[in-house]
Amino acid sequence: MSSRPEPLQAPAAVDAPFVVRTRAIADPGPLLALLPHRGDPRDLVSWVRYHEGLVGWGQAARLTVSGPDRFAVADDWWAQVSARAVVRDEVGLPGTGPVVFGSFPFSDHSAEEGVLIVPEVVVGCRDEVWWVTTVGVGGRFPAIPLLAPAPAPAAPAGVTFSDGALGPDEWGGAVDDAVARINHGDLDKVVLARDLDARASAPIDPRFLLTHLAERYPRTWSFAVDGLVGATPELLVRRDHGLVLSRVLAGTIQRTGDDTKDLALAASLARSSKDLEEHEYAVRSVADALADHCSSMNVPETPFVLHLSNVMHLATDVAGVSSDSATSLSLAAALHPSAAVGGTPREAAVALIDEIEGLDRGRYAGPVGWMDASGDGEWGIALRCGRLDAHDPARIRLYAGCGIVAGSTPESELAEADAKFIVMRDALEAGA
Repeated sequence: MSSRPEPLQAPAAVDAPFVVRTRAIADPGPLLALLPHRGDPRDLVSWVRYHEGLVGWGQAARLTVSGPDRFAVADDWWAQVSARAVVRDEVGLPGTGPVVFGSFPFSDHSAEEGVLIVPEVVVGCRDEVWWVTTVGVGGRFPAIPLLAPAPAPAAPAGVTFSDGALGPDEWGGAVDDAVARINHGDLDKVVLARDLDARASAPIDPRFLLTHLAERYPRTWSFAVDGLVGATPELLVRRDHGLVLSRVLAGTIQRTGDDTKDLALAASLARSSKDLEEHEYAVRSVADALADHCSSMNVPETPFVLHLSNVMHLATDVAGVSSDSATSLSLAAALHPSAAVGGTPREAAVALIDEIEGLDRGRYAGPVGWMDASGDGEWGIALRCGRLDAHDPARIRLYAGCGIVAGSTPESELAEADAKFIVMRDALEAGA
């Protein structure tokens, strides 16, 4: 019998209201260890950082969206569905009660659809408070889960890699083209992405990837939505009781593993005119987008260096107080695409990406995260990630992107992309 999963089909419109119950539970152990082994890898969702966050499984409802209005359609659908829910929430924290997970394409013109998923079961942890939420609809209710660690997932085996849409030389040519356009004055910055194709000898278990990523990169958000799996260091936006935060990353240098050398590299990154220029564009794009929805904004004048296991980034946390009713997803839509994944000016950069990048990013570099019924939630940028193939569970496509400015060279950008690929390559090769 084939191990290939049947494609998931969107359930019919939710005519009956959800019946949602959230109850407090004792600490059941690490969140990711609770994810069950299921036939379809796209049936698991995750948003975990430092052992806190949310995981879920099953699908009480599912919506697919595409095109320029994909965020508005998704936001409106969730508002209607969650407003009709019958809710018994005994915990009352962000992430309790009705929760939806989502992942959206980078481009308005992508052939890949965005998705919202309402899991049947969600387990969460925040500030050492644990809970489980179950969702029933149309008289169908999930069984109360036995929350215990599932059997350890198997590591991917026999993984091989091959070039994606563009090989290194072709992609380097695209970098040269982008720099020429920038020097000509067409735009200030553009982000170009690369992809790699990875194949294993057996179906890839996303639980193994998530567990490895969370252990190796605890400062990132380990995410999974509909087969898109990764560990993003970049929080596009968080909305929490009226407080809004966005973490901007732009400017990257690879770590050596030697603490003394890495401190010197961090200092050089903080002084790099090329990286500071790239970072300034990204911060400005986020601050300008949030200004329409926030008051009392705080935009630090200088970035800090964020140290991750494999790379270091220039980082800035932009904060504000919400001044309107925009949900976390609406704020994510207003921010997308930021200069960190698109470029500056936004329209010119996106047009150039379409012209010279040579691939459909799909949901790479798009918003990914979750939202509750109040509109609070967290949306990251889908970076350091891969998309499991819907028709071949032993195949996954990896993505990495680099910010191109006037001082960029193909050699340095290829090296940066390779450093970013390491996150998912290591996860896939961890069992070798």
